[in-house]
Amino acid sequence: MTTPLPNLLYLILAWLLYFALHSASASLTVKRHIAACWPQFAAYYRIFYNVLAVVTLIPPLWLLEISRGDWLWTWQGAWGWAANGLALAAVVGFWWSLRYYDTREFLGLRQTQVPEGRQCFALSPLHRYVRHPWYFFALVIIWTRDIDPAWLVSCVAITLYFAVGSYWEEQKLISEFGEPYRRYRRRVPGLVPLPGRYLTRAEAAEIVEAANRTEADKTPG
Repeated sequence: MTTPLPNLLYLILAWLLYFALHSASASLTVKRHIAACWPQFAAYYRIFYNVLAVVTLIPPLWLLEISRGDWLWTWQGAWGWAANGLALAAVVGFWWSLRYYDTREFLGLRQTQVPEGRQCFALSPLHRYVRHPWYFFALVIIWTRDIDPAWLVSCVAITLYFAVGSYWEEQKLISEFGEPYRRYRRRVPGLVPLPGRYLTRAEAAEIVEAANRTEADKTPG
């Protein structure tokens, strides 16, 4: 079954709208506006943000499902085993990485005020090899699935969003942590690990110390 072109165009539009809303709601400008206008809700912003992200994901996923068409590529035989093995490894890696995050705060279950920025800089073991390990795991999972036109459109849209979104996210980190984060950025690739580009434990510890010293120097008093 061939996917109608209008369906693909609607799917592209749905992803663009989702990414725009997701980026806007994650911006410091919106967070500060919420904190200024409705301070009583500031502590609940993270859980609101997560719920909004899940609910607004429904339209593009629905359009993806109704737009499925003939396969452009399927992983078969040994390649199929390899693709599924990589996807499983990505899921395990994601699950293992959770120990290095405050999941209660990430999910919005720990009530905090809307942050102006990160209070401290930290690097998990995975961050020594890639700056955005969760994005990397997501890319492995989506690109190791069988691909039809609708899935290809979605994969390309998600990949581009990760690339653009990570760039703007890192601009905030550069403004916050300065040269130490620039040094980290030069040494470690952003979305996909590359041979020879990683930090040793000692190098990572030195960059973390320098970044947090930079942030502390900005703190009044």
